[in-house]
Amino acid sequence: MSLPPFDQRDGFIWYNGALVPWREAKLHVLSHGLHYGSCVFEGERAYGGVIFKSREHSERFRHSAQVLDFEIPYSIDELEAAKEATLKANGLVNSYVRPVAWRGSEMMAVAAQNSTIHVAIAMWDWPSMFDMATKMKGVRLDIAEYCRPDPRSAPSMAKAAGLYMICTISKHRAERRGYADALMYDWQGRVAECTGANVFFVKDGALHTPIADCFLDGITRRTVIDLAKRRGIEVVERRIMPEEMASFDECFICGTGAEVTPVSEIGPYKFTPGAVSRALVEDYDKEVHAASRA
Repeated sequence: MSLPPFDQRDGFIWYNGALVPWREAKLHVLSHGLHYGSCVFEGERAYGGVIFKSREHSERFRHSAQVLDFEIPYSIDELEAAKEATLKANGLVNSYVRPVAWRGSEMMAVAAQNSTIHVAIAMWDWPSMFDMATKMKGVRLDIAEYCRPDPRSAPSMAKAAGLYMICTISKHRAERRGYADALMYDWQGRVAECTGANVFFVKDGALHTPIADCFLDGITRRTVIDLAKRRGIEVVERRIMPEEMASFDECFICGTGAEVTPVSEIGPYKFTPGAVSRALVEDYDKEVHAASRA
């Protein structure tokens, strides 16, 4: 049974300081955020009724807005309270959490300094995407046609809506070709990230991952690095050329949606999900559930 579209669901969305019925959370078609991409968002997840690293996400949310030259009109504490209220109002335990902020419709031109900043927080049920047996088979990735841009040409340190345009195009192309996602190179042809997840490789027991300078340094990415170091696994952040993928033993991607998901194939390169990937899948699962049991 297919789910209804996102504008036709029941529940409540926190919108500009108040909980409103889901279907009433609307914006005007001449909102600046729609036309010019002046919009930032977060992707978070609640486990057992607790949002994982919620405060870190709220801090990044406000920072992303500052990078796009606007201020979110709510403090970190107010955003945290709003998320808790939204989770409670919708009666959710395991859910996806989507804060979003955008410039309104007061000005319709490239410049929009006097636009109202709107903020909304929506949540919906979202269980884990795979069981362990399915996950350890590994997903297949295509290689994207588009590349992550030079950081001098885009605000890559922000989780800004406009930066995901090439991700949507690349994921659509990958899915049409029978892949789960696509790996993107950077503007110099080096390995960067997937369309919505960071990537790690395993070689001789050590983790190798691209330097996050032209794509988002994900909160899940940082969590995985911390978990690996707790296990005594060496983590090497460096430039990775595509041909190096032939020499790696394992590969996995990570993000709020993907969690930690092993990879079996990237274009012509093959990987065998193994002990390191399994350990980090299990460690991440324990980590995200630990707060709900505290």
